[in-house]
Amino acid sequence: MTHTDSNAVSLTEELENYIQSVVPAAKTVSKYGGTLFTLKPEETEEQFCGVFTYQKHVQISFSKGAQLADPTNILSGSGKLRRHINFTEFSEAREQALEELLIQASTL
Repeated sequence: MTHTDSNAVSLTEELENYIQSVVPAAKTVSKYGGTLFTLKPEETEEQFCGVFTYQKHVQISFSKGAQLADPTNILSGSGKLRRHINFTEFSEAREQALEELLIQASTL
């Protein structure tokens, strides 16, 4: 999969649409080569997650992921703040767990 691969574009759009459906009040900001989601567009660093297209996967990155309860252990990463989930297709999403993470993230 490459950045211009139609599957990657489709998956990116599918994940972005899913986030928007879970958090309808979210606004999008194009930044850092991806699409960031925020409930506070007037504040430059208040994005709760972002979708980024890479060569072999599409990633949802959670800005304050380390603070999220993740009982199903779907988040990856070990930094101080961020956590992420990599997708090669949407069917990999455990939708209930992902929905809960998105709602949590949007309220932090």
